[in-house]
Amino acid sequence: MKIGDIVVRKSYRRDITFKIIDIKETKKGVIYSLKGINLRIIADSPEDDLELVSEEALNEREKIFSRKVNSSIKNIMLSRGGFRKELRIIKPYETSELSFGRPGKILHVDGDPEYLDVCLKVYKQLMLDVVGKYVAESEQPKVIVDLVKQVKPDIVIITGHDSIAKDIKDYTDLSNYKNSKYYVQSVIELRNYQSSYDELVVFAGACQSCYEAILDAGANFASSPSRILIHCLDPVFLCEKIAYTNIEKVVSIRDALENTITGTKGIGGLQTRGRYREGFPKSSYI
Repeated sequence: MKIGDIVVRKSYRRDITFKIIDIKETKKGVIYSLKGINLRIIADSPEDDLELVSEEALNEREKIFSRKVNSSIKNIMLSRGGFRKELRIIKPYETSELSFGRPGKILHVDGDPEYLDVCLKVYKQLMLDVVGKYVAESEQPKVIVDLVKQVKPDIVIITGHDSIAKDIKDYTDLSNYKNSKYYVQSVIELRNYQSSYDELVVFAGACQSCYEAILDAGANFASSPSRILIHCLDPVFLCEKIAYTNIEKVVSIRDALENTITGTKGIGGLQTRGRYREGFPKSSYI
């Protein structure tokens, strides 16, 4: 097998589709580094546990995820009602021909450049104002406040990869997680800078992250309540709901999660005020 091949793991009942991203020679033999195609997961595996995925099988697996994603996007656009976009001004609600509106601005910091690219494409489909930055998880706490000062977002997403140690008993101990401590520290840095949950909405976490610790640090939303793998677009669909809900309204957590792929097992959080602002009157020069 070679880098770029698409595989599944036989010992895990072929449940997740991976791409081989690295091959290492070790004392125990050849070890393959794997990255999930749709789910945020990095894993290692010996060759005898891997099975190549045929193009036909891959297409079928991709169709399943694509249907879920397309359904979420369709539901999101329908929920906005009539809308039109003129330059950078978006009108998602038919209130008045003289009114206009702006959704909340998003800063998305991701520890994986490929997943970030996928997210940015969907942000564009959803007509969201977003700035994406690739920053390794361990570096995120060091730069997150400076990035917020530069971008001036309403919503911050901090994600990447994470994992939990096998056979643990204490699910609240950050030492049992690969990157949760960095997400926690990033949130602490942000709350030291802006303590208001309404002025700066924060999502943090990745697959199997320490949900409780991230929320306790001050995040509005976090992953993963059931320590499951989350879809790479879950944070996008979650924060879209906040970005397009009027600032006068508080979004219930159930409403915020209605279009995510993994739902309440993958993401949870707190009631959060919307970040969409209506304006009046609309300029006659644009």
